[in-house]
Amino acid sequence: MRRELAEEAGLDLADLSPFATEYASHDDGTTVPIAVYAGRWNGDPRELRLTEGVMLAWFTPDDLHRLRIADTTSALVRRHAAGLPPMRSGPEPGLEPAPVEHRPASPHGTVPHIIGVHLYLERPDGRVLLGLRHPDSAFAPSTWHVLAGHCEQENAIDCLIREAREEAGLRIERRDVELVHVVHHIGQPRNPPRMALFFRARTWGGEPVLREPDKCTQWKFWDPAALPDDLVPYTRLAITKIRNGEPYSETGWPA
Repeated sequence: MRRELAEEAGLDLADLSPFATEYASHDDGTTVPIAVYAGRWNGDPRELRLTEGVMLAWFTPDDLHRLRIADTTSALVRRHAAGLPPMRSGPEPGLEPAPVEHRPASPHGTVPHIIGVHLYLERPDGRVLLGLRHPDSAFAPSTWHVLAGHCEQENAIDCLIREAREEAGLRIERRDVELVHVVHHIGQPRNPPRMALFFRARTWGGEPVLREPDKCTQWKFWDPAALPDDLVPYTRLAITKIRNGEPYSETGWPA
């Protein structure tokens, strides 16, 4: 547990205690025990450098109804909270009080959305840049997709500029970026909703190179009238909408 905390979030927690054991079942019927530990930390999760996942944040048990969260995890949190003494008005000895963010109550069912940035890079001949995702990719393996990434602690355009540099060695200036399409989409029922922001770079420096071959194995400019069959569906939708001058689309939501 301590190794995972250190590797994934850079946390070093000395005080961990067993709290519960949960059980997960495989498709073949075998059952695996999962040890759950309780610990205490009083820091700002926004300052952690994550190596897995995209965000950590504090939530109270009263917030759980607005999150897409596994029922077993929600039950664990509520069971743990039920066994705690009432909250005191002051900080514990030796601990500074954590900053409290006063927010209006969210309507029932409100959930955070993940923001993804996408680069629509079109050459003067009309061909569009796509990358072939690695076969071991957790998302869309061996499938073509535009250059994309998730926003971290940054604004969307800075994220786009960073991802273009890190993934393909492209140099893009803020003044050359414009928002051309937004796809509001959702996948599996328990996956969080996503806002896919597609930005066009009117001009750029450099040619695409493989900077992260563990994520993308090939860059290629494609004729929009002859896109590859194995293309991420919402990317195909976005390219069509961009060429039609339509700024917004939705996919995956129930009718």
